[in-house]
Amino acid sequence: MNERTIIIDNVDPVSFYGVNNSHLQLIKSLYPKLRIAARGHVIKALGSPEDTADLEEKIKELEAWCERYNKLTDDVIIDIVKGAAPKAENNADQAIIYGINGKPISARNPNQKKLVKEFEENDLTFALGPAGTGKTYIAIALAVRALKNREARRIILSRPAVEAGEKLGFLPGDMKDKIDPYLQPLYDALEDMLPAVKLKEYMETGVIRIAPLAFMRGRTLNDAIIVLDEAQNTTRHQIKMFLTRLGMNAKMIITGDVTQIDLPRSVQSGLIHALSVLRGVKGIGKVEFNKKDIVRHPLVQRIVEAYEREKEAEEKAAEAEDDTTTDE
Repeated sequence: MNERTIIIDNVDPVSFYGVNNSHLQLIKSLYPKLRIAARGHVIKALGSPEDTADLEEKIKELEAWCERYNKLTDDVIIDIVKGAAPKAENNADQAIIYGINGKPISARNPNQKKLVKEFEENDLTFALGPAGTGKTYIAIALAVRALKNREARRIILSRPAVEAGEKLGFLPGDMKDKIDPYLQPLYDALEDMLPAVKLKEYMETGVIRIAPLAFMRGRTLNDAIIVLDEAQNTTRHQIKMFLTRLGMNAKMIITGDVTQIDLPRSVQSGLIHALSVLRGVKGIGKVEFNKKDIVRHPLVQRIVEAYEREKEAEEKAAEAEDDTTTDE
């Protein structure tokens, strides 16, 4: 008899073993000659060397499948254990990654597809456009894919903590409590893409770090995918500081909406300045989303259009007033 220890460390054990250990029970039934026990990330099998070696090989195949698709099914388990190729997920080639419960996360419109392409071809990519176009969501999906594919060792997500009509000092709690509400959209996206246990592990070990922009000063970010969200609210000095953090084997995605700047009127947006300064620089990609790319509730597109009409009316009124003043 031979005892073999198998470690599954790339997936959440709860997802791997199934509800009430249903997947584990199925694996046991497919290996009647083995005594199999599991606790946490460790599976132990007792039996002949041939059977335990075969079990380890199949467990690793199942782990790889579960890591890619974020789920296991009885059919997949049976196919892999019996040596058959499991049926691939629908649109497997088009999905960026698979989120919680195997939900495929893919580019849903031409500009999102262009963002995927620009990210693959450039080390720095700007994604610009109105709210609801999926800029940040796709950017984080690309970062998670790179982490899963071992193309990067960590993910750095950042946002400037700029008040939109509310002062930080009025919010309760310590600094982390005050900052977290500004970073919540980043947490929300990650929770869609990674099992809760795995996300918690990544956060605790620093594989995924979410921090306000001010915390980036003095750092060199190597072997990482770095995403700066809401970049329209950076100053010229801040965005220059952030862009120069780019280290070896690292990529950056900068997202922003130049129509939603929350900085004081006397302060120029760092994003607008950076786009002007870096125009034509090799290795930098840019994707410009528009209101047709909005993938939230249909009402969001109509809201954006209404605000655009108001802005155009204000600009025309201001021009007319200037003309009147000039004539006088």
